Amino acid sequence: MKIVVLMLCLHHTAASSSSSSSSSSSSSAQECPSTQSLLNLLRQVEKMLVVHEASYQQGLRSLRMKISALHNRTGASCSKLEPPPHGRRLGRVFGVGHEVHFLCRPRFKLIGSRTRVCLDSQRWSGQQPICRRFNSTGNFLASFSPAPSSSPSPSSPTPSWSSSPTSLSPPSSVRQSHCTHFLGSTRCTCDVGFTISGRDNNICTDIDECLLFPLGRLCVHRCVNTPGSFHCLCPAGYDLSGEGRGCTDVDECEKQLHDCAAEEVCVNTFGGFRCVRVECPRMINATYIKTSPMRCERNPCMLGDKACTQAPNSISFHFLSAVSNMSTPRVLFRVSAARVLGDTLRFGLAGGRGHFSVQRSGRKTGALLLVAPIEGPATLEAEVEMSELERHNLLGRYLTKVTLFVSPYGF
Repeated sequence: MKIVVLMLCLHHTAASSSSSSSSSSSSSAQECPSTQSLLNLLRQVEKMLVVHEASYQQGLRSLRMKISALHNRTGASCSKLEPPPHGRRLGRVFGVGHEVHFLCRPRFKLIGSRTRVCLDSQRWSGQQPICRRFNSTGNFLASFSPAPSSSPSPSSPTPSWSSSPTSLSPPSSVRQSHCTHFLGSTRCTCDVGFTISGRDNNICTDIDECLLFPLGRLCVHRCVNTPGSFHCLCPAGYDLSGEGRGCTDVDECEKQLHDCAAEEVCVNTFGGFRCVRVECPRMINATYIKTSPMRCERNPCMLGDKACTQAPNSISFHFLSAVSNMSTPRVLFRVSAARVLGDTLRFGLAGGRGHFSVQRSGRKTGALLLVAPIEGPATLEAEVEMSELERHNLLGRYLTKVTLFVSPYGF
């Protein structure tokens, strides 16, 4: 109504200025508002039109969102993709325009497409990936090829997707990026383990995780970079742990992987094994007999043979293994008396001073301690002596010989 009045007033005002003799036109012009009032009225009309336009645009956007949501709910999606054996899938939405990603467990190589997109044709781009066990002598490279794409309708607002294939030449550490074209803009992404580069963001360069992280963060021993990933290696005598990054010692003695002779004892060490032969010592004043694979007992002494009675009553052998640069002080072995006949029990270190120490840990127990870190590989020996006395008279001596095999590795 305001717009009609405004137009009439403007018409009559123009007619009044051109023909002042007409009484009806003069009367109508006098009834119209002033010029300032007309300008104010024009501003109000302009504001009203702006508000109506904004309301219209908001309603249009809301309608498009509802149509899109209804379109997705009515089955515009691709079939469900299952993760490959020994791998996993990232992404749970299979609607048109959505991406899913695939990863493989450590020691497995992904062959196929790491990223697949649900196209307008309700088909997945790329190829179904598989996870193949990594072979250090082989060269399994993931190859990517675009799936057949259908041309979308020109009036459809759905984005169109394009995927660039990866060639085996240049090297697999450099690949072409996967670009998405939507409403005149382009967004390029890379597979997991690659970073985008190039003048037009069209190149994906492999991330060398082994150089990016210090040794020990990713792998406990050795890290080998692979295109888009990495894998860990362990030295001989170790197996990769369950998570594929640590190293677990192989017990060759328990698994019968040793070549020790029948008269030898297999001792497992960190990263290997030792074949040891336990023999009783030969002394001038005493003789010994082997009573168990790791123990020798002194034969009875002649009456009055003090030299024989001064010799150890028994000699025990123990073999231990340790990692390189093990933290110290650390208790390696404990010696205890089953029964005490005298009134005093003493513990001492007969051999191996410098790296070892003996400490009393109870009334009948003594402990052998490693007091300084040892860098392997190394073999150390120590002798722990337990003496039993009655009124300062020696009743018996019991010797324990300990051999420590130190691994060249710290795990």
